[in-house]
Amino acid sequence: MELTVTSAVMFMELDVFTKRELHARHDIMLETYIKKVQIESRVMGEMVNSSIIPAAIKYQKELTDSLNGMRALGISKTKLQAQLGIVNEINDYVTALKVNVDKMIAERIKANKLEDTHKKAIAYCDKVKPYFDTIRDYADKLEFIVADQYWPLPKYREMLFIR
Repeated sequence: MELTVTSAVMFMELDVFTKRELHARHDIMLETYIKKVQIESRVMGEMVNSSIIPAAIKYQKELTDSLNGMRALGISKTKLQAQLGIVNEINDYVTALKVNVDKMIAERIKANKLEDTHKKAIAYCDKVKPYFDTIRDYADKLEFIVADQYWPLPKYREMLFIR
């Protein structure tokens, strides 16, 4: 239940809630919001650090070993540009993921130090939550590149056709 200023005034005028009760409900809603965003950011950071990045690095190592093998056979670097491009792309996405997760965690730590519930909720909304889309975007890009056998999570296309 979202309390707007109009509904809050109406509740007080009709003696449904006192001003103190409305403030208590508001604080509870803020605490609920903070906990939800906090849990989501913790899970996101854990998934990236313990599943997505290791899978991407493992696949990148496989590609690198393959490239080194082809170079050992005498295949020129110019003929390996596509494979090198994939390795570099994985590296860029992994780096961006790690940087953004670390920044998100740092912002969450700052937000957690705030005592005022309203300021903490605003910090989570304005400082922590914006990283969600960026992190998700880089993880989605890696999902399209990393081979299925290395990817530890269900891919979107797999989830669409699960029976």
